[in-house]
Amino acid sequence: MKTIIIVGGSKGIGNALVKNLLEQHKVINISRTKPDISNDNLVHYSCNVLEDELPDIEQADGLIYCPGSINLKPFQRLTLDDFQNDLNINVLSAVKVLQKYMTALKNGNSPSVVLFSTVAAKLGMPFHASIAAAKSAVEGLVKSLGAEWAPSIRINAIAPTVTDTSLAAKLLRNDKMIDSIKERHPLKKILQPEEVANMAEFLLSEKANSISGQIFEIDCGIVSFKI
Repeated sequence: MKTIIIVGGSKGIGNALVKNLLEQHKVINISRTKPDISNDNLVHYSCNVLEDELPDIEQADGLIYCPGSINLKPFQRLTLDDFQNDLNINVLSAVKVLQKYMTALKNGNSPSVVLFSTVAAKLGMPFHASIAAAKSAVEGLVKSLGAEWAPSIRINAIAPTVTDTSLAAKLLRNDKMIDSIKERHPLKKILQPEEVANMAEFLLSEKANSISGQIFEIDCGIVSFKI
């Protein structure tokens, strides 16, 4: 049984991950609200990662940082605060978590870290300047730490397209918008959080022991194909 730290496991992809991992692993969830799950393998710490001191954890075999943002505006309407907020949520708080638990991970068994990017870091999309800049920084962090931490800790990132979570609710608020987004993707679908959670679970596992410093696009074909 591994010990996995999940930051942001109360909703969306993080919540799907908690449900996936609890049957076989101890899960330490850190988020402002507790996941609506009762299980002896779940430990929860109520914490605002942006502002609060993180709990002490001595040993962990995996860490997944899930918090993110979708702040879509024309560039002229984006303020420096918008850019700073996206950097705080997506990058600087992830750095805070990684620095806090680096020793705990080094004390773990075949430790692995998973962060999250976005297809917008690869595919130029209007109104994505702030979030694309922040997630591009996440990808750079993964590449750099993958080299710096080898061979002790593996680190990878997943770059999903639009996923059916509360974070994307504004983009998926009616059938017309959902159909439009599906139509733009060659596979004619949007992602479910469980699909992304399955990839994260794989990257934590021994099956991915030779994979580090990589960005995995789960994109329903939108980055790779022109059809």
